[in-house]
Amino acid sequence: MSNYGTIIDQKWQKKWEESGLYNFDENSNKPKLYTLEMFSYPSGSKLHAGHWFNYGPVDSWARMKRMQGYNVFQPMGFDAFGLPAENYAIKTGIHPKDSTDKNIETMEKQLRAMGAMFNWDHELVTCKPDYYKWTQWVFLKLYEKGLAYRKKAPVNWCPSCNTVLANEQVVDGCCERCDTEVTKKDLTQWFFKITNYAEELLEKLDDLDWPERTKAMQKHWIGKSTGAEVNFKVKDSSIAFDVFTTRADTLFGVSYVVLAPENPLVDELTKEEFKEAVEDYKAAAKKQSEIERQSITREKTGVFTGSYAINPVNGKEVPVWVGDYVLATYGTGAVMAVPAHDERDFAFATKYNLPIVRVIEGGEELPYTEYGTLVNSDEFTGLKSEEAKEAIVKKLESLNCGSGKTNYRLRDWLISRQRYWGAPIPIVYCDKCGTVAIPEEQLPVELPYNVEFAPDGKSPLAKCDDFINTTCPVCGGPAKREADTLDTFVCSSWYFLRYVDNNNSEKAFDSEKVNKLLPVDMYVGGPEHACMHLLYARFVTKALRDMGYINFDEPFKSLKHQGLILGPDGQKMSKSKGNTISPDEYIKEFGSDVFRMYLMFGFAYEEGGAWSDEGIKAVSKFIDRIERTLQSAIDRINSKEKVKDSMDKEEKELNYSRHYAIKNVSEDAEKLQFNTAIARLMEFNTALSKYCSEEIINAAFLKETVVDFIKLISPFAPHFAEEQWSLIGKDFSVFNEQWPVFNPAALVKDEIEIAIQINGKIKSKINISSSLNEEAIKEAALDDEKVKENLEGKDVKKVIVIKGRLVNIVAK
Repeated sequence: MSNYGTIIDQKWQKKWEESGLYNFDENSNKPKLYTLEMFSYPSGSKLHAGHWFNYGPVDSWARMKRMQGYNVFQPMGFDAFGLPAENYAIKTGIHPKDSTDKNIETMEKQLRAMGAMFNWDHELVTCKPDYYKWTQWVFLKLYEKGLAYRKKAPVNWCPSCNTVLANEQVVDGCCERCDTEVTKKDLTQWFFKITNYAEELLEKLDDLDWPERTKAMQKHWIGKSTGAEVNFKVKDSSIAFDVFTTRADTLFGVSYVVLAPENPLVDELTKEEFKEAVEDYKAAAKKQSEIERQSITREKTGVFTGSYAINPVNGKEVPVWVGDYVLATYGTGAVMAVPAHDERDFAFATKYNLPIVRVIEGGEELPYTEYGTLVNSDEFTGLKSEEAKEAIVKKLESLNCGSGKTNYRLRDWLISRQRYWGAPIPIVYCDKCGTVAIPEEQLPVELPYNVEFAPDGKSPLAKCDDFINTTCPVCGGPAKREADTLDTFVCSSWYFLRYVDNNNSEKAFDSEKVNKLLPVDMYVGGPEHACMHLLYARFVTKALRDMGYINFDEPFKSLKHQGLILGPDGQKMSKSKGNTISPDEYIKEFGSDVFRMYLMFGFAYEEGGAWSDEGIKAVSKFIDRIERTLQSAIDRINSKEKVKDSMDKEEKELNYSRHYAIKNVSEDAEKLQFNTAIARLMEFNTALSKYCSEEIINAAFLKETVVDFIKLISPFAPHFAEEQWSLIGKDFSVFNEQWPVFNPAALVKDEIEIAIQINGKIKSKINISSSLNEEAIKEAALDDEKVKENLEGKDVKKVIVIKGRLVNIVAK
């Protein structure tokens, strides 16, 4: 079987390529279907089973859709910049470009061996200048619109990778790439103003056909809060600062305020005798990640500045503290503390012996965090919380001390990376002209090859004189290039647009072509990208829409997540555990169709599971059985002996199985429930095999059934189906055929089997006409010999008929 599988794979892959069967027809009148899997990252030298699980089953879905009349666009490429290739280069001495190019060559061969419908004419590689030229163009367009900016800010720093990380790349206080604990640094960095789109990014989620968990993750990450901004003046000073609160109804209970250690006001407000303690505290806070600082279970700590602020609603003086549970990156970097009605504030106030004033009735113990009726709140006492919030905000507005405000947890996207293997940022710095964007006609700013990229915390490009020293595009004077490179997520934030028009050397893409083909109809990839790639791609899409380059709101109409294929030991695959599964070995032994079908039959697509060699062997045997069944059917069709024209009981039974399979395979595959779809094909094969053993067959009907069977299995075993299609004398290709449509009338059986129970226990089964009424069914049940035996000596009290299923006889 192994040699057969490989030979058949190669035969039909060559035929598909030579005929251009899967080339995308831009001028087709068929409805478009843009199918896209998240492209692979060539950091490893080969595709693994997880890649296959992402790509193979989705290709099967797309094949079915093609046969259902859709003009399918299914491109493939490589997300080729990034840290792993650079780290590999540091370890081995092999340049990132060389290792990446070699890996892409290997992975492309593997992808072609998969036998998928990928449109290779539309391939793209993000590390090639003809792609990242346009990534730089996207940066420039955002810069022109004020959506790209540079500022000094405390940033996440990975001391192992020696680079800045976006908030989304920090997991439980550690670098998502290497698990090293993340620290904080104050650096001047480039950001994209994704926060400008916070409301729309949130609002449009409900319209998307995405997994609810993924939408919930994005909603949480965006983190909308509606409340008020309150202005606190500092006693004996002209300084004032704002705090954001969602509970203006508790404003009279404020007993202290807290500034984030990074807040610039800390230095201004700290009195001389407190400076040493505050500086020590700030230094300690820098060593903590934002995740750690926000932990509910972590003990709250702080230090007094020596200053006091004035509560605007009652004029009371409250002490100003510094606390690391307040973040400079969220809200205003300052919070008002109401210990009686907030658990965190209560713990802090108790520890430092600060006042605790109840202003909301309810609950016997403090802190009481629910809504209620106000007390100790001057003219607002007696109001309910919701009513009081509005009234207190109005008072703040009348005093020019605050107003209603909506806040978001979402922070701007930090895109600067102090590493080599990425797209250069198209900016220069001129002493005369300042920050200058590279003109579009001078793109791409090419990444030089000969660079010393060993990490030392500084951008490798800064050490490359030939790159860094340039001339200003405005005045022609000497200038320095930006030495940081772009976060690789910038490359993938728009790649789905470039696929459509990947060879365009004049523009990033032709708007007319993109508007015709986008948004992506089916996007498939891992759930780990919920708050990074998927959010960034939505932002860039909306920004380009607002600039007039595209006319749609969202990049991905429908989104599905595949599960994880684990090693045979049930653990996540890794080289160190020795449990990785290489597709190549199995494809060589069984052929790619068996490998594909095992992935689809052995696992629920959105769940995955542990690999099993026994499982793939079972699927191989199933393909063998189908081959024998089809050969037997072809032999019977070609034989002129003992044939009939009628549709008797045997034909009706097979026709039922045929249309039952068509209906269920179509419905299950549409929902990516491939395991149950293949189970239905197994049942269909059993019924077909049984019919082929009949003494007399209807040859014309059998041929129709075989045709439908090959069509049904073709998306799941494309090479095998193509071979069987040719063996029954059909023209190339089965994938140019129409997908079968089930006939509801064929699913209405002339005769059905029903169970007969006596006092709730099954005692017999009988076949009856499906047209019998209730009385006739009762009569047939009571007339059954086994039933008569079991009822001997008993009185029948009641006979209950559940039509189409069973008869229950109650007897004593």
